[in-house]
Amino acid sequence: MMTLTSKLTRIPNLATHTKYALSLAISIGMLGSFSAHAETQVDNNSSLQNTQPSVTINNSNDGIIALVNDTPILKSQLTSAVQQAQQNIRASGATPPPLAQLQNEVLNGLILRELQLDIIRRAGIRPSANAVNQRLQALAQSQGFNSLAELQQRLDAQQPGRYAQIRQQIIEEESLRALQQRQVMSRVHITDQDIDAYLASPEGKKLEQSEYRTIHIRIPYIDDYSRISDQQKAQALQVAQQVRTALQNTDDAQQAIEAVSNDPNINYPVPLQGGDMGYHPAAGLPTELASTIANLPIGSVTEPQMTPQGIDIIKLTDKRNSDELVIPQWHVRHILIKTDERQNDALAQQKINDIYNQLNQGSDFASLASTYSDDTGSAGRGGDLDWISAGDTVPAFEEVMQKTPVGEISAPFKSQFGWHILQVTDSRKKDVSEQYRRNLAREALFQRLAPQAQEDWLQELKANAYIKIIGQ
Repeated sequence: MMTLTSKLTRIPNLATHTKYALSLAISIGMLGSFSAHAETQVDNNSSLQNTQPSVTINNSNDGIIALVNDTPILKSQLTSAVQQAQQNIRASGATPPPLAQLQNEVLNGLILRELQLDIIRRAGIRPSANAVNQRLQALAQSQGFNSLAELQQRLDAQQPGRYAQIRQQIIEEESLRALQQRQVMSRVHITDQDIDAYLASPEGKKLEQSEYRTIHIRIPYIDDYSRISDQQKAQALQVAQQVRTALQNTDDAQQAIEAVSNDPNINYPVPLQGGDMGYHPAAGLPTELASTIANLPIGSVTEPQMTPQGIDIIKLTDKRNSDELVIPQWHVRHILIKTDERQNDALAQQKINDIYNQLNQGSDFASLASTYSDDTGSAGRGGDLDWISAGDTVPAFEEVMQKTPVGEISAPFKSQFGWHILQVTDSRKKDVSEQYRRNLAREALFQRLAPQAQEDWLQELKANAYIKIIGQ
């Protein structure tokens, strides 16, 4: 359906299967690309192990450390990735492993990344421009910029072409995410019987309708994470401790931020971020925070948690249980005129305005939708999208839907897909408690099964590829 955003189950970051893999994954710009065995340098069944048991940076020929099918991995790439991994590991407060082990871990990640990028190139996988721009907007915000133009100006001033490099890296990361999601979801099969068994288990009994209200404040780093110095890290950590102290004395996020930001003895140059996050279920929490928050007493504040984006402080201000989860829903139909390479924005807007005028003159909505709507999924049903809940659609569509009275037709409006007209034909309150519990159970089972599914897939990639470590 063109106007709806699919609510895909989260794919876990399978890089966390090794002790150092998360930092390594960040350092080479990839997700889920490392062996599940942290203690061994390379899996015994891996073609890496069969080709060269020990890897060193200094013994490669002609600047090439490995061949992956027809693609070389350069010694300079490995050197840079190892150095970045060491910086990231130290920044997280951990001690890097021995250099030989780290080199093998990083090289293994580079090889797996290249194998996946090869599939992406051949299959023509491209992330949506919206997903890429959202990542860039988040980066700009974390660095204290109000727009992508400001971020681009800053990055290109530091190094010409740097913004384009960052954008290309994000495109690759989002492409990898899409590929991994596709592969893992095709391999993990969860039946209704599996969900029933899980809900009947002691673990499943814990799936209560608990919702947590939290305050989340982030102290962004002064410089890019890859360049942050120990002194700058210590300065951010000092501010984080001040924020933690302030949150222990108030449930007002803005008051805590202002208390620290206005303290003349602190003088931190980067604006603090965050606020009251409201109530959200445990499943809506980041995986790495869910267990921490769920076990936190009300009124308690976490210790500073270092991430590549900054240092996070979280306070649990309330917890509530509900035996019944009732949500509003809207029965909607719409007409979409797409904007694309064949139809520019001005032409699409003209078409939707013409359709709107016909509706105002009494024309039948279903007939116009069947004739003119570019949403092939709903046009054959007279534009009917069935019942929609909050969060099911893109924000621009949801905003108009919620403001349109039952029986009324909206004025033309624009979303990322093109120009729309919608009509809300009915609204209701629906109890989705059982569906919610089953979705939580499905996600818990998926999180349990997905790591092995992706590990199996990555091992198949290596087994079917030509991989050669080049040494003396």
